[in-house]
Amino acid sequence: MWDEDSRYEAVRSRDARFDGEFFFAVETTGIYCRPSCPAVTPKRRNVRFFPTAAAAQAAGFRACRRCRPDAVPGSAEWNARADVVGRAMRLIGDGVVDREGVAGLAARLGYSARQVQRQLTAELGAGPIALARAQRAHTARVLLQTTDLPVTEIAFASGFASVRQFNDTIRAVYAATPTALRRAAGRGSRRRTAAPGGGVPLRLAHRGPYQAGAVFDLLQREAVPGVEEVTGPRGRRTYRRTLRLPYGTGIAEVEEQPGPPPGTSAAAHPGGWLQARLHLTDLRDLTTAVQRLRRLFDLDADPYAVDERLGADPELGPLVAARPGLRSPGSADPEETAVRALVGRAGAELLVRRYGKALDAPDGTLTHVFPDPAVLAEAEPHGTLGALTAALADGRLRLDPGADRDDAEQALRALPGLDPATAAAVRARALGDPDVAPPGLPVPDRWRPWRSYAVEHLRVAGRVGPARV
Repeated sequence: MWDEDSRYEAVRSRDARFDGEFFFAVETTGIYCRPSCPAVTPKRRNVRFFPTAAAAQAAGFRACRRCRPDAVPGSAEWNARADVVGRAMRLIGDGVVDREGVAGLAARLGYSARQVQRQLTAELGAGPIALARAQRAHTARVLLQTTDLPVTEIAFASGFASVRQFNDTIRAVYAATPTALRRAAGRGSRRRTAAPGGGVPLRLAHRGPYQAGAVFDLLQREAVPGVEEVTGPRGRRTYRRTLRLPYGTGIAEVEEQPGPPPGTSAAAHPGGWLQARLHLTDLRDLTTAVQRLRRLFDLDADPYAVDERLGADPELGPLVAARPGLRSPGSADPEETAVRALVGRAGAELLVRRYGKALDAPDGTLTHVFPDPAVLAEAEPHGTLGALTAALADGRLRLDPGADRDDAEQALRALPGLDPATAAAVRARALGDPDVAPPGLPVPDRWRPWRSYAVEHLRVAGRVGPARV
């Protein structure tokens, strides 16, 4: 655990490895920043540290316009942790507080609202409402600066209950009106894209090096026709897929970016982003869609910690050196991933043709959204598939971002005919567990807590078979 003096050293050296892991604020200016902010380093006595942007905002600091601290990757800690705070952060990121309130968040976690408030405030310096508010402000800024939507529409699409609440929050977080934020983004930039016809353009930030080629290879190999497609030459591919979202449907596009050359250490790479575009039938789904893409592409991972641990291993060291920043892909739809892990790619294609929900307007080869578990449970009630989809439909098996991973695996293993290898695949991909050892593979404990990443290195190197999804 870093102390404040160590954090200040990271700020003084503008160390991008810690962007999103903590934030610092300057009392003399009233601004908070990411550690790598290029501005002049403030004096130590004027600096305060916060675990989240929401905590800095709650303390009265506004976001730096130079380093845009609200746009950094999320802390890898929230994806790795299995406790109530980690689960809560994943649910808040998925938009649960905006849709269901704090009571809904608490119910999903199995705690009282008061307990959740107390635990989050004690550890993160902000409760669930403040954390959700910070996320809404970031979503609003993205829409203001990338679309020509009317401000009123942006307010509700971002999750705000009223235009007044939206205006007050934007002023508090960015020290500017919504109109001023939009006007500032227009200076010297390309013309904004109209939404929803042109979609919402996004930069999905990541820390450290990112082996996009390996991720796109996996997605291309697994792509289910009608739901997914990968087009373009290697190195410049575009992944497109349909999304089933709380308020409607969507189509996501993510572009492949060149990866770092072999021999590049994670510590030497500051990070970057993947270009993306979202076409949504209801813009209220923007935050949820973004978070699901981040989980699919494993963009909140900490490659510095992963590569440091696995790179020191005699067996994995050469593999890590050859592919710094290799990710362990997750899922854009955990329930879909569970079904696909069971039936395979050909079986998933058949289910889409028979029971998938047709898009109102097909987009190229994308024609359907993967069928809902309740639809599958009714249409295919027998066997392991029927047991799996029935458990998903009635809530006996939860795979949402706040699900308890041990409880979910126990429920999976209790299903008739579902083997341990499939349960492990669901835990690694649908639940995003960074430390899964599939049965039958030589995955020693010395690779903990990053065994999922170790398995990906072995797979990409051709030492073990392809993934089950």
